[in-house]
Amino acid sequence: MAAAGALPIVLIPGIQGHWEWMKPTLDALRPTRDVRTFSLNVEDGTQDPFDRWMAEVDRAIDATGAARAVIVGVSFGGLVAVRYAATRPDRTAAVILASSPSPRMALGQAEQQLLKRPLLLLPLFAIRGLRRLLPEVLAAHDTWLDRLRFLVTYGWQVTRRPIAPRQTARWVRTWQTRSRELAADCARVCAPVRLITGDTHLDRVVPVSSTRDYLTLIPGSTAVVLPRTGHIGLVSKPAAFAALVNEFINGLDDSRSRRSA
Repeated sequence: MAAAGALPIVLIPGIQGHWEWMKPTLDALRPTRDVRTFSLNVEDGTQDPFDRWMAEVDRAIDATGAARAVIVGVSFGGLVAVRYAATRPDRTAAVILASSPSPRMALGQAEQQLLKRPLLLLPLFAIRGLRRLLPEVLAAHDTWLDRLRFLVTYGWQVTRRPIAPRQTARWVRTWQTRSRELAADCARVCAPVRLITGDTHLDRVVPVSSTRDYLTLIPGSTAVVLPRTGHIGLVSKPAAFAALVNEFINGLDDSRSRRSA
């Protein structure tokens, strides 16, 4: 059970959009924190997606009954988290960015082609994703039984709630069009910021160097590595990820307690 007065968490999912893909992370965090989340897919194209997501984070914090929360952005969700922290400083206790791309990250040629023909190239996207994640799964789990169990469980969530190619492409185009604006947001973040990455050779989705670009963009931000993981460490090693998150937030709670005393 979450401790009384402990800072709550709002968890923002990655580009696939579904919070259910992060269920192991939620299960690992909820014994100690009030954790709220939502799906990016609530955005329906009728308004600016970032405006819609800002409102969703507001609602998530309101649901906790707290004035502020720790905003945890996963991969693409990190761009949303930074935007929120820049525009809602009074509601942001801290920010954690998990394997998030820098707003200045340029897309490769293959990604640009996917944006132009997302439906046609969806099978290619799936094959590339599997090839990128398999080395991480092998490193994160010690036995073939554990690896198989993870692949079946994670694959089931992916199958039940598949990515929406056109919607995803629209989000990425919005990011690329507004990259300078999002980069400028970083300088406006005044809350403590922690980056969590996997090992450099295992994250084949977002280069660790791109995530670490936030160390330059957000003065005072710090970084830690979740060993033996790559891009999906929060679900391949949820307990270890939750430990890193709680270690960071506990330091914030202790600081608040000392100021109150």
